[in-house]
Amino acid sequence: MDNQGLRLNKFLAERLGVSRREADELISAGKITINGKKTELGARVDKNDKVCYNGKIIPFNTDFLYIAFNKPVGYVCSRRAQGSAPTLYDLLPKKYHHLKTVGRLDKDSSGLILLTNDGDFAFSMTHPKFRKTKVYEVDLDRPLEPLHQQMITDYGVEIGDGISQFKIIKDGDTYLVFLSEGRNRQIRRTFAALGYTVKRLHRIQFGKYELGSLGSGEATETTS
Repeated sequence: MDNQGLRLNKFLAERLGVSRREADELISAGKITINGKKTELGARVDKNDKVCYNGKIIPFNTDFLYIAFNKPVGYVCSRRAQGSAPTLYDLLPKKYHHLKTVGRLDKDSSGLILLTNDGDFAFSMTHPKFRKTKVYEVDLDRPLEPLHQQMITDYGVEIGDGISQFKIIKDGDTYLVFLSEGRNRQIRRTFAALGYTVKRLHRIQFGKYELGSLGSGEATETTS
């Protein structure tokens, strides 16, 4: 860190586990103060400053945590339950409840979810420009026609918000899907556009992180 200190949005991203864009929104909304005064975009802070978010002090030094979690079907990735669906935080030890999910899996999907309080890490894993590959095991209601597999892989399928294209490899009765985008329910909508129903969707890899032998509902600490 140079003599001018750390950029405020970087500081907030790292300490609050948000993106820098979200940090800028907090600053613009007047929710951040430095030494008791509201601040503005572009501000810098150092260890002698008292930075607060909604009146609560944000420690200048913090330890980053990175968690791999095997989300079961039926749980949502938000902090609050959605209807009768519980949240994955109901399964996590309380010491991890301050962490935020890196991307999401829908309620009906299972598998690898990463959680962290490192906003820069979360941004690097989820922003489209970094094109982190995610691998899923997918079971369909019927065998995938070779022509449809070629359509998805080579040309893509229109799903309402653009063309969806990803690589598919048949693995016994299961299909491995390699996806570098992250649109809402993209895999399900892609197969549905061709008349298929996804019966099981299970993520086994996200970038360099693999689910491995981690049991359903289990979490383990990892590194960035």
